[in-house]
Amino acid sequence: MSLSPTAPVTTRVPIAPGIEIPQLGLGVFQIVPDQVQPVVEQALEVGYRHVDTAAAYNNEAGVGAALAASGVPREEVFVTSKLRNGEQGYDSTLRAFAETLDRLGLDQLDLYLIHWPNPAAGLWQETWRAFERLHAEGAVRAIGISNFLPEHLRELEQIAQVMPAVNQIELHPTHASAELVALQQRLGITVQSYSPLGQGADLELPPITEIARSHGATPAQVVLRWHLQHGYVVIPKTTSRARLVENLDVDGFTLTSEQMAQIDSLDQGHRIGNDPATFSISQIR
Repeated sequence: MSLSPTAPVTTRVPIAPGIEIPQLGLGVFQIVPDQVQPVVEQALEVGYRHVDTAAAYNNEAGVGAALAASGVPREEVFVTSKLRNGEQGYDSTLRAFAETLDRLGLDQLDLYLIHWPNPAAGLWQETWRAFERLHAEGAVRAIGISNFLPEHLRELEQIAQVMPAVNQIELHPTHASAELVALQQRLGITVQSYSPLGQGADLELPPITEIARSHGATPAQVVLRWHLQHGYVVIPKTTSRARLVENLDVDGFTLTSEQMAQIDSLDQGHRIGNDPATFSISQIR
C-alpha cells in the first residue's frame, strides 16, 4: 500500500444531531507528554482530523500545542478527551472539564467521555448529570462514555435526559464484544474501538495475514478495514510517521463478506485491558 499522505480515510459518521466524527482517528494513550506534540503535528500533516486524548494520559497540553502549531483550522479537527475516575462527581466534573479545556487551549470540546464507570465509587450517575449540563451550555458538542458495560448502559437508559453519543470500548478481533455492540446499536450509541489491533497480537493470526496477502495490504490495514466496515469509529495509536500514513491508507480495498466473517470468528473474549466491572484506580498522578 502507498505511504503517500494523499489518500486518507475521510469518512465521517453521525454520532448526534448535527455532529459527525471522522471514522478513523489517532489515539494518544501512552504517548508521553514530551513526545505527543510532534506525533500529533505529523498526524495532522498526513491527514488525520480526529485526535483522542484523556486527562489521565497527562498529554492534553501537548495535544493542544500541536493543534495550535499545525495551522489546521480548529473546526476541521475533532478533539475528544475524558474525565479521570478520581474527578467523578457533579462539581468536580465541572472543574475537571474546565481544566481539560485550559490544557488543550480550546474554548469548546467536540466530545467528552466518562473514562470508566468506576462502579465502586458510585459516582458515574451524578457525573452524567454534569455532562448533560456541559452539553446544554454548549461547552462540549457531544457527550459520551468509555468502558461502560451492558448493565451500566441499561441503568443509564433509565436516568439519562441525553443518551451518550459514543461508548468507547476495547474492541478487536479476539475481543469483539458482540453483546455490548448489539446493545449499543439498539440504543443508538456509536461504537468506538480502542486497542483496535489487539495491541498488535491480533495481527499475527493466520486468517488476518492470509487476507492481507490477498489484498496486498498489511495485517493492520486489514483489521482497521474490518472495524470500518462494521461501522465502528476506530482510534489506532502509533508514534511512527510511516504507520500513521499506513493506518489511514485503507480505502483502496474492501473485505468480502466471507473475509469479514473469518475475522468475526476469531473472537475469544480476550480482554487485554482492565475489567470495567472492577477498575477503580483514581488515575490521578
